[in-house]
Amino acid sequence: MKLIECVPNFSEGRRQEVINSIADAIRSTPGVTLLDVESNPDHNRSVISFVGESGPVKQAALAASGKAIELIDLTKHEGEHPRMGAVDVVPFVPLSGATMDDCIALANDFGREFAERFHVPVFLYEEAASMPERRNLADVRAGEFEGLRDKIGRDPTKKPDFGPDKIHATAGATAVGAREILIAYNVNLGTNDLAIAKKIAHQLRAKDGGLTYVKALGFELKERGIVQVSMNLTDYHKSQLFKAEELVELFAKRYGVPVAGSEIVGLVPMDALVDTAEFYLKLENFSREQVLEKRLFAPIPTNLADMSLSTFSEEVASKKATPGGGSVSAYIGALAAGLVCMVARISLAKKDLASESGQLQELVRKGEDLRKRLLGLVVEDAESFDAVMTAFKLPKDKPDVRRRAPLSKRQRCHYERSILPYKLCVSRKRSHNTEQPMRSQTLRHPRLQPRLRWKELPATC
Repeated sequence: MKLIECVPNFSEGRRQEVINSIADAIRSTPGVTLLDVESNPDHNRSVISFVGESGPVKQAALAASGKAIELIDLTKHEGEHPRMGAVDVVPFVPLSGATMDDCIALANDFGREFAERFHVPVFLYEEAASMPERRNLADVRAGEFEGLRDKIGRDPTKKPDFGPDKIHATAGATAVGAREILIAYNVNLGTNDLAIAKKIAHQLRAKDGGLTYVKALGFELKERGIVQVSMNLTDYHKSQLFKAEELVELFAKRYGVPVAGSEIVGLVPMDALVDTAEFYLKLENFSREQVLEKRLFAPIPTNLADMSLSTFSEEVASKKATPGGGSVSAYIGALAAGLVCMVARISLAKKDLASESGQLQELVRKGEDLRKRLLGLVVEDAESFDAVMTAFKLPKDKPDVRRRAPLSKRQRCHYERSILPYKLCVSRKRSHNTEQPMRSQTLRHPRLQPRLRWKELPATC
């Protein structure tokens, strides 16, 4: 099962009946699970999280979008948070079994159907962006609804990826993307001075020299008479929650204001909270394996390809005959194919290689196909050898039993065992053929050339 999370942001955070109608459209879609609904009246915005496989997720997102477009009029909308659409942002996030490529494909499918059905212009962003200039959501949304109303249809840089070349009169425009897990983290300051919140946000965000994977803005929370530093942590492994919190506290102290509290909007990965606990509790020699829930709900590997690298290496080192050399070779080949995909994806982000994006995407597709095929061979090799050993155990003093083994079990097992090395060789040869265009096209980039050192494969195995 390939689980994908969708986290659409809707420009409504005050009218509970509208928020409920949008959430109910998701709840009533078979095959999806509604995880969370978060609304903020000051931002006048709601963030809804749900998961499922790609087909049901797309249908739920379309159903919720239809209800939002019906009930939200941006010409009457006011709120602190930037927005350009009633359905402002629709990101797809890969979870269990899903890849970023799955989410990019889903973003394109959803964006195309959404635009055709509702006549709302769609801009692809983040990993799904059609051009480097649209990767950053803030750049896509610049000008918001009111500013984009005058630009779409006139400014060629604002031509939508899907839908009409004009903004929808009441629903605006929508950004659709694919991204990794994002943490929305807000810190409230004990002051009503908005200038201080904006100064701290400026010092925090990546584009102004702050934390590399943090986007930040300063907002006023009028109902509470305080201000807020609102952050998106786009890679919580590298720009952790505790770093963001510590820096806000440091800068707030400099301006003589207290931190009144903080909040997480939507869902947060357990690892992010463990990082924070480890930092503030000053834990020594702590391992995530000590987290009770991690042990309780850890997936049980069903085959060799599902094992962690550590567990797989332990299986290889054990006294069992499998996994053996064939499985190890296939595993190493899968890692090599993964490196091909890594370099191609890095190259896709380079502006000077934009003209070769088609070839790079094809390399990623072929590399992923090869990686999955080789992971399958990890399992096949072990299973075929185990079958051979089972066949050898057929009683030698009972020829009738041996003859009755279907297709002569020994013959079939010998065939399967001998054909697998051939499959491995064919896969290696395919990886060599994939490497040729990459050398001539992708790795011309001087900063990427040192990343791979390929050796010529023999013409035959």
